[in-house]
Amino acid sequence: MSELNTCFKKVDYDLNGLLHYIDIGDIALPDIQRPFVWSNAKVRDLFDSMYRGFPVGYFPFWENVTGGATKQIGVGSKQHVIARLLIVDGQQRLTSLFAVFRGRKVLDEDYKERQIDVAFRPRDGKFEVADAAIRRDPEWIPNISQLWASRSSSRKLVNDFIAKLGVKDPLTSDDEEAIAFNVDRLIDLQKYPFTALEIASSVDEEQVADIFVRINSEGVRLNQADFILTLMSVFWDDGRMALETFCRQSRQAPSPGSPPSPFNHFIQPDPDQLLRVAVAYGFQRGRLKSVYQVLRGKDMDTGLYSPERRDQQFGALRAAQDEVLNLTHWHQFLSCLIGAGFRSGDMISSQNAMLYAYAFYLVGRKRFDLIEHQLQRLIGRWFFAASLTGRYTNSPETVMDGDLNRLKEVKDAVGFVATLQTIMDNELTNDYWTVTLPSNLDSSSARNPELFAYTAAQNRLGAPVLFSHKKVADLLDPSIKTKKKALERHHLFPRAWLERQGIDDLKRINQVGNFALLEWPDNIDISDDSPALYVPEIQRRFSADEWKCMLDHHALPGGWQSMAYDVFLIERRKLMAAIIRKGFESLKQP
Repeated sequence: MSELNTCFKKVDYDLNGLLHYIDIGDIALPDIQRPFVWSNAKVRDLFDSMYRGFPVGYFPFWENVTGGATKQIGVGSKQHVIARLLIVDGQQRLTSLFAVFRGRKVLDEDYKERQIDVAFRPRDGKFEVADAAIRRDPEWIPNISQLWASRSSSRKLVNDFIAKLGVKDPLTSDDEEAIAFNVDRLIDLQKYPFTALEIASSVDEEQVADIFVRINSEGVRLNQADFILTLMSVFWDDGRMALETFCRQSRQAPSPGSPPSPFNHFIQPDPDQLLRVAVAYGFQRGRLKSVYQVLRGKDMDTGLYSPERRDQQFGALRAAQDEVLNLTHWHQFLSCLIGAGFRSGDMISSQNAMLYAYAFYLVGRKRFDLIEHQLQRLIGRWFFAASLTGRYTNSPETVMDGDLNRLKEVKDAVGFVATLQTIMDNELTNDYWTVTLPSNLDSSSARNPELFAYTAAQNRLGAPVLFSHKKVADLLDPSIKTKKKALERHHLFPRAWLERQGIDDLKRINQVGNFALLEWPDNIDISDDSPALYVPEIQRRFSADEWKCMLDHHALPGGWQSMAYDVFLIERRKLMAAIIRKGFESLKQP
């Protein structure tokens, strides 16, 4: 019987040993890892499991002999520049342990330094995420990192805690014994046993990437974009780093005089989101599953893998990503959204719709050389329609795949425009505008895409703010920072007044049709009066023409203030749908 050959060996560590190797840089993260994304609550649960003596998993390591790029855990330099062992899986657990035991900050998914504070109550051995109340309560050790960072003996730590706690309430000898036992037990977590499976250095990068994918596909939920990012870290590390740099810079407003950056008020993209744009643009595919195999160099007909084919496909991805990360393209695309009436992420109900619209912008600009002013209107109209209808809400990859397939036979800019317009026309029929859309506005959701489209349409049409001489567009500017929002969603029929009429169902009270954008001082002034009382007072401030313009732009039927509430909602939803339609049609080519 032949002996089973494995590509790994089992090595036992205690936690203190693992942390020492991280301290000196002997254990590090390969670039196939994702950012630290665990919440403090999940870190708390990890410590609770260890404290109870539960198993918390093993660590697969890879012997590093390549001298390739690695990421260190924590912030700061290491004694060993090149690590001996790389973590294949378990980044979240090991980073959590390192951060808490060493009291060190880590870089989170927003590329910011973050402190993880886990609190412990010695009286009963309970863990919790530290908050202001816990920090004030002498029953708690608010940050367990101090137990290991202080370098004091466990006896001194226990005595100091008991003395502090005894000031509040006298402790019995049993209390003191329980506290001492629980603190000692917590401190001894540094002896917690772990098993590492060390993958041999003879295993190449592609196999390690495959192991990473296989392990994670059975545990942590990864999507196909994560798998592709894994391959990028192995075969095109510069591309992965370019994605991360772009995403990091999109989260930081540039200082005056600094170079252009991807910062914007619509989205702070993650690498996997921009990867989806690159795949849609460069490979004309919405589904990422098959692209993973293509990038590995698989011939989809023969099933065979080839390094040459892999390099060729990565070349296509490189060319596509260069266009996606081009700052001119990025900001010109964002101006399409502004032109369509959308001003910030607060008005975006679907990031999928936004990102796929960017892919279509690049297709129109680079593949079909569509004139920019035409492209701006087309993509603004496309995003408006896709967002309004929730086109990419369910099975977004499948829908995008279908949309891209329609473009494969298109030969020129005229065909590109016609194809997108046909898709929109098939969705936005007259029945949609007059029946479906008013029905969809029968909602109390504050994230209703129809509501965002309505505000965008008002912006497009130059609507005045209700009960104001200012324009909606003036107060939607996301760069204006105030203590209170310049515009607030206000109940036209105030909640307290409706409740006095016996209407107490919040879904009825908070109907989209019962809201309008007001400046916040007006919102306060209206208070809880019925519309029949407050409207005549406000109307005196405006001329007849100004008042009519205001009612028209805010979808308010004549005499609305005296209507029965449910009748008002029905009539206003019809008028809101008409405003949305008018705003959308204003985006058509002149």
